[in-house]
Amino acid sequence: MSTATTAATSGPAPAAGPSRPRLGWRLRFGALSLIWGFSFLFIKVGTEGYAPFQVTLGRLVFGTAVLAAALAVKRQRLPRGARTWGHLAVAAFLLNALPFSLFAYAELTIPSTLAGICNATSPLWGMALSLVALSEDRPTRVRFAGLGLGFIGVLTVLGAWQGFHGLDVTGTAMALLASLSYPIGWIHVRRTLAGTGDSHLAMTGAQLLLATAQLAVVTPLFTSFPTHFALVPLLAVAALGTLGTGLAVLIQYGLVAEVGPTTAQMVTYFIPVIAAAAGVAVLGESLRWSTPVGAVIILAGASLTQVRPRSAAPRRGAGNCATSHDGAADGRRQTADPASRRFQRSA
Repeated sequence: MSTATTAATSGPAPAAGPSRPRLGWRLRFGALSLIWGFSFLFIKVGTEGYAPFQVTLGRLVFGTAVLAAALAVKRQRLPRGARTWGHLAVAAFLLNALPFSLFAYAELTIPSTLAGICNATSPLWGMALSLVALSEDRPTRVRFAGLGLGFIGVLTVLGAWQGFHGLDVTGTAMALLASLSYPIGWIHVRRTLAGTGDSHLAMTGAQLLLATAQLAVVTPLFTSFPTHFALVPLLAVAALGTLGTGLAVLIQYGLVAEVGPTTAQMVTYFIPVIAAAAGVAVLGESLRWSTPVGAVIILAGASLTQVRPRSAAPRRGAGNCATSHDGAADGRRQTADPASRRFQRSA
């Protein structure tokens, strides 16, 4: 909401010119919220016909195809250098292959609504990890309060006062681990890939390509080739990949370039709301009162963790690097502004 994923970079900047996107940024913001919010529904439907690893491999194949087409249209090349590709392989695992697979396995036993809410905890994990991993990113009292409030929200969603009765512990733990994987990946990216000089699109395309290769190796070892291809789950996987793992990255990149990471990252707070609404309306999932109440508390806490002193404005010339999705965000850009580092949300 984990959340892979900006204003100024050391790589190529978006071309300036009189032409502007045909759709206003608010429409694209709304489209991005819907795409990432529905990703959890697509995962749920996909796992009804295919194994979780197959769902993850499928979404990566479709998502990589979209990025490959964009690279071809813009005539951009993939990054060069063994060191860069080595660090991108780690980023691909932490920001794509691992969290995507964990969410797919989690949704075998938990509702898509709960998975979407777990994804919203990524900013909380990110701030907690920054305490020990990023010495330059020390939180204020307000952000500490947001961290505490957010985890109270998590306990509310899980029904801690009832002893987690009726909760699938394994599935929920997988969803929370997926959300934790995102900030670990962001920290790795920030430490190793900032300032490479390659474009956001090239770095993200390479990252998704590597994640696809990783799943292509793992999937045959743990699954059998499908004897038939269920149409609706296949369409869900295709939508998950082309929209949530491909097109969404391009939309998000345009938003960040146009309105900046601070405004663009607000999409994070719409994703669990849309995920819950989609799960209830389309899949008929039920909601206990504690789920929406806890989600509101989580989002309030997450928003407080993004509050920064005025003196902590982002520097110009920040490094460029690729992160994730879906979710959680998928292949999102990192900047010197720590708030934007936690802009990824989606599965």
